Order: sequence, then structure tokens, then C-alpha cells
Amino acid sequence: MQSSTPTLHRAGSPTGDPWLLTPGPLTTSVTVKQAMLHDYGSRDKTFIDINAQIRKRLVAIVEGADTHVCVPLQGSGTFVVEAMVGTFVPRNGKLLILINGAYGHRIAKICSYIGREYTTVETAEDVPVDLKRLNSKLSQDASISHVAVVHCETTSGILNPIKQVAEIVARHERRLLIDAMSAFGAIPLSSHSIKFDAVVASSNKCLEGSPGMGFCIADRGALATAQGNSHSLCMDLHDQWVAMEGNGQWRFTPPTHAILAFNQALDEFEQEGGVEGRGERYRNNCRTLVKGMRDMGFRTLLPDDLQAPIIVTFHIPSETKFDFKSFYDSLVQQGYVIYPGKLTVAESFRIGCIGRLGEKEIRGALAAISSTMNQFR
Repeated sequence: MQSSTPTLHRAGSPTGDPWLLTPGPLTTSVTVKQAMLHDYGSRDKTFIDINAQIRKRLVAIVEGADTHVCVPLQGSGTFVVEAMVGTFVPRNGKLLILINGAYGHRIAKICSYIGREYTTVETAEDVPVDLKRLNSKLSQDASISHVAVVHCETTSGILNPIKQVAEIVARHERRLLIDAMSAFGAIPLSSHSIKFDAVVASSNKCLEGSPGMGFCIADRGALATAQGNSHSLCMDLHDQWVAMEGNGQWRFTPPTHAILAFNQALDEFEQEGGVEGRGERYRNNCRTLVKGMRDMGFRTLLPDDLQAPIIVTFHIPSETKFDFKSFYDSLVQQGYVIYPGKLTVAESFRIGCIGRLGEKEIRGALAAISSTMNQFR
């Protein structure tokens, strides 16, 4: 008897790996992977020069050559978020956290762990951070010294109004900390138009390197006055900065292979046209994905005007036979990895638009989704 189940044709990247349609880690280019096939000592002059160039190139992305410095740090993005909070918020300071998703809540959890006083302004996961409440909170509470905001909250894929947030914070003469983990390199963030003490991101998001390091781009004056704030030796960005300014070296063993990959990734970022070029590819990926999914009957969580071209959240379809695990497993078998939902407001799943992906790969994923959905009807 002939099976009615369609034959699944597995896709794959040039190295045979599945395409990662996730918020990170991401699909990387063959050349980024190949860059890791070398060993460098941490005191090697060539390696020290690479570090110096990476730091300079990252500052250039925010147009901060004359005013800002870059401090890299070992570990995932959350490591450098914690380092930012611990370094810039003094022990007698108070942080106002704008929350509309899991990563805002994570900043609050960090504050609880490291003993920093904080308060919050929270909105729903599908609503941008509340500018009126931010303004009111800063007017009413003079003890707030810093404000933290997530640029693109990948819980939902929402893009927060970072410029307006920065204007309000500056008007109240407070200091701004930005978690730009999922937006940096694809969505413009210029120190000329947005005043901030620090912005953090990591190597393995829109800059398309491998995981292993985060980085903080800081206002030089704000960082200079942060000595002694940190709760942790390893996460003291001021101490890391002083050491690197002195001899160009990391204080502790650096992730050498991740740094070599990141250096290559930055070459490819610049060849693509920097923020403008990288962002346009991602926007096209997002448009293609959203149209294709809507044509199949899927509903997006966010309206187009709030959607960042980073990751898109879709409602679980109403078909009674739909099962996310089966859906996910079928896509993996076809060579596409997506992400489960992270919402509290609705059942959902997420599909990323970033990494070394283009329209061809997005259309391939859409074809795999269409084939898989036939199994539930």
C-alpha cells in the first residue's frame, strides 16, 4: 500500500547544516567558520592587532569614534548585559527598567542577583514601551539614576522606540543603558542622535559571527567614572577597559577562535554595506516570510509598523490537529530550525530573519512549512 505521507527533501547550508531561522546562534558563512581553523596565543601581536581593529570597527558602527570606546567580554549576550548593569549603575544607584518581554524581565532578575535597586514600567509583550509612563516615572522619582531598555525585544520581535526613550531620559538628565542584542548591526543606532552611557550586543546576532563574546560600546566619560561599581571581577567593564587600553590584551583567557570568526564576520558586514546593507537583506527576508506565512493563513502577533526585521512571532494556527512538536520536528527533518514561542499572552512560535540567509532560504522554509501543514489538514 502506498504511503500518503509526502517525501521530505532535506535542505542544508553549504556545510551541510540545517538553516537556523532563530534569534541566535545563527547560520554563519563558510568563510566565518573557516576563520576559526587557526590557533593564536592571547599575547600574539597579530591577535592583539585583531582585537584593536574589532574594537575600533564596532565603535564606528555607532559613529562614536571621538566619544565612545568598545569593551569586549567573554561569554553570551546575557553576560555583557549583567556586566553593563553592574558596571554603570553604582551600588547606591537605582535602575528603571522598561519591560515588554522576557529580556526586560531578565535585566530585573540580574538586578536582584547583584543587589541593585530597581523599579519597572511594564507593558504587554505586543505593545511598545510606554513613553508617557517613562516620563512620569522619571518626574516622580528623583532617586532613579539610570534607565534600561531593550531595543528589539525578541520575545515578540517588537521594535521599541529607542530614539524617543533616549530623548526623555536625556531631558530628565538620567543615564541610558541599551540592550541592543538582537538589533545591533541591522537597525541604525547612532551616538550622534541617541545619547547613551552604554549599549551592549554580541558576536552571534546581526553581525553573523560565532557565539562566545559580547561587547559594550560605552561613552568614554561614563565608563571612566564607573571604577569600583562592579559586583564582579570578571564582569568589571571598567577594569577590562583599563587593561586593554594599557597593553591591548584581555585580562583573562580570550575566546580566540570566536574572535577570529568575528573579525571575518565584520569584513563581510562591511562588504555588504554595513548597517544599511545588512538591514535591507533582513527586511527583505522579513517581508518575504510574513507575506508567505499570511498567504498560508498564519497570523502575525505584531502589526507591520511594530515588527522588527529580526524575528517574527506567529500565532499557533487554529487547526485542531496542529501540534507544535510535530511541526518543529518535520521542519528540522527538512533542514530548517525555528524557535518555540516565548509569550505569556498567546500560544505562538517564532521564525528568524537574520543570519546568513537570503530570500532563497526563506522561500525554501516557506515551502517546507506548506508541506508540513498538509499533514495537519
